[in-house]
Amino acid sequence: MSRFERVFGQKKPVIAMVHLGALPGTPLHDASGGVEAIIAGAAKDLAALQAAGVDAVMFGNENDRPYELKVDTASTATMAYVIGRLRDRITVPFGVNVLWDPMASVALAAATGAAFLREIFTGTYASDMGIWAPDAGAAQRYQHRLGNTDCALLYNVSAEFAGSLDPRSLPDRARSAVFSSIPDAVLVSGAITGEAAEMRDLEAVKRVLPKTPVLANTGVKHATIADVLRVADGCIVGSALKVEGDTWAAVDPERAKDFMDRARAARGY
Repeated sequence: MSRFERVFGQKKPVIAMVHLGALPGTPLHDASGGVEAIIAGAAKDLAALQAAGVDAVMFGNENDRPYELKVDTASTATMAYVIGRLRDRITVPFGVNVLWDPMASVALAAATGAAFLREIFTGTYASDMGIWAPDAGAAQRYQHRLGNTDCALLYNVSAEFAGSLDPRSLPDRARSAVFSSIPDAVLVSGAITGEAAEMRDLEAVKRVLPKTPVLANTGVKHATIADVLRVADGCIVGSALKVEGDTWAAVDPERAKDFMDRARAARGY
């Protein structure tokens, strides 16, 4: 059994985002509410998502704009503290993502006992944050040094807020990443958070990776979940489950429940 199967059990999982409020030291941080406000918001979203029946949740720092390629140690530490405060309320597999820092994500996963993590591990990009050149070899070696080898690695191979400097096609880059880096799943994204990956991109990547889980990473909506799951091996969803579909709003329990009803219907269970 693969790590992906051990983590998610059923096929085609829906992984829902718990977007933490802006962390201390970042421009949008609410100093008056402090860390307790971040915990309260995350707890409310977590409860709504689990009540809706999502298959897994992922904690991320999407609110820490403008994004960095190497995050402050305080950001990782605060995320670990928040997840620790919520740990006894989590009833589904959980993952983490520290934008856009693979080493920080690996460290956070090890500290919190996360079952999976998402990151940009491979490639070179021209991005809003500057030239982006992660090091998959260093990140996986760090994971082994921390003894966290049960944690599944979800590789985003089409970075948001960026364009690849690699002239190879997306399918070629995806199958090369699988050969050279051994990810547990490959993620296909749209241009920015909340925007859908092109169906033709999902189809092309899945075509060259028939034995590797391929998930839609952004922009999956109520109207498209059935079509996405006909091609992809699961999805990560955030904005569609929020009040009025707004990335920065709280989770809407009714929208989340409706989404999962549609996902279950599409999966046939």
